[in-house]
Amino acid sequence: MTDTASPPAPPSPAPAAGRGSSWLEQARAFVARIEAIAATDPGARAALRSGLGKPLDEARRMHRIVAPWIPASAMAGDDTQRAFYTVASLIAAQKTAALRAARPSTPGEPAPAGMSPSASGPGGDTSVAPGEAEPAATSAGPAGASLYGRSLGLTFAAAVAAGAREGLRESTAETRLNLLTRQSTAGLHRHLPATVRQLCDKNTPPDWAQLLVDLRAWPADRKRIGRRWLQDYYRARHQAELEAARAAAEGDQPADALTV
Repeated sequence: MTDTASPPAPPSPAPAAGRGSSWLEQARAFVARIEAIAATDPGARAALRSGLGKPLDEARRMHRIVAPWIPASAMAGDDTQRAFYTVASLIAAQKTAALRAARPSTPGEPAPAGMSPSASGPGGDTSVAPGEAEPAATSAGPAGASLYGRSLGLTFAAAVAAGAREGLRESTAETRLNLLTRQSTAGLHRHLPATVRQLCDKNTPPDWAQLLVDLRAWPADRKRIGRRWLQDYYRARHQAELEAARAAAEGDQPADALTV
């Protein structure tokens, strides 16, 4: 009897496009809904703004707007709930024109896929159980760029790249970003309104969904998230400097030197 070679195992399936994290999917649906409400309902927007920088129990006017859209899996912990409330208030604090440009929709439109305004949270909720860390929420890299949102570090890098007149000075961005990465959960929520206002004033708003994911994971994984913000910032700045140097060098060459 002869042995028959076993067929090679099939390759592991690649992650579905755009699915870096169930938390990110939930965050994108939540952000889309809050942007729609804030852009079209001045009363709701004022209620959301009233909770800016405040803890949960001092943001009473926000409950009727935010609570129905928080996934059931995020209702167990105060820190997780506060992540949703903070992002909602930060979105509402944007200028009205920016909100309408970001999300030209109405509160009466169908809920985004996977999002349902009910006590049971979004349909098909596949997030981890309360208290369980989700590694995908805090890991990203060049290979997974399409699966994750833009980190706060990349947002700061974009603001610096806009130039000192239109954007932020590099020293300002570094100081602010380093300050944020050293914060406790309460400290981060306290410092974010001023930070986000600074970025939005320079037309470089953060990726709200990714910020929500990072805020949600911050209590358990703040060191890794902070490290990622800083690494993203310095890698982006290094790349921008290389490109600027390359452009300057090519600009200094005679026209015939660029002709093959």
